[in-house]
This record gives sequence, structure tokens and C-alpha cells, in this order.
Amino acid sequence: MRRGLLPYCVLAMLRDTERYGFELVQALGSVDGMVTGQGTIYPLLSRLRRQGLVGTTWRESAAGPPRRYYQLTEAGRTALDGFTHDWTQLRDSVDTLLGAREKDKP
Repeated sequence: MRRGLLPYCVLAMLRDTERYGFELVQALGSVDGMVTGQGTIYPLLSRLRRQGLVGTTWRESAAGPPRRYYQLTEAGRTALDGFTHDWTQLRDSVDTLLGAREKDKP
């Protein structure tokens, strides 16, 4: 399930600010259950770029070689908004079912 959610988590992380790849790996690693490596994130970012959901720019870095920064495109924002709506409905439905099960316990 995490694999299907990961692209939208990355898009959400780009909603308000652009980031470079390793920064995304570190941020995901700081969230329980979202630990992922560079071998997962970079192919995902390439796919998101090919799909037009993220754009990129190269910038010089004081700490080494230039970095590719990723930012959300309008298509990415639309995809994220749609996912957010669907996720909210799914989460609420599952919470309802889980809560109903808890109520059935003696």
C-alpha cells in the first residue's frame, strides 16, 4: 500500500516548497513508516517528471555538485488535490468501519 501512496506523499512535500532529491529522502526517513532510499526516490522523481507532475531546475550547491530541485507543476497540484479528496473519503470510511468494530466489542 505504501508504494501506491509514496508518489502523492512526495507531491505533498513539494506543495509549498521546492526540494532536491536527497532532501526528500531525508524528510521521508523522518516519518514513521515512510523510510525509503535513494534507489526508490530518484526513479519515482523521474517518473513524476515524465508525467509532467513535477518540474526541475538545476542549482549550484556550496556543498558539492549542482543539485536538481523539484517543484510541483499545475498538473501535479491537480493530481494531489484529487488524491487528497479521495484519500479523505477512504480514510473516513475505514475509520467508520474500524470504529463500528470497536463498538461491537463487549
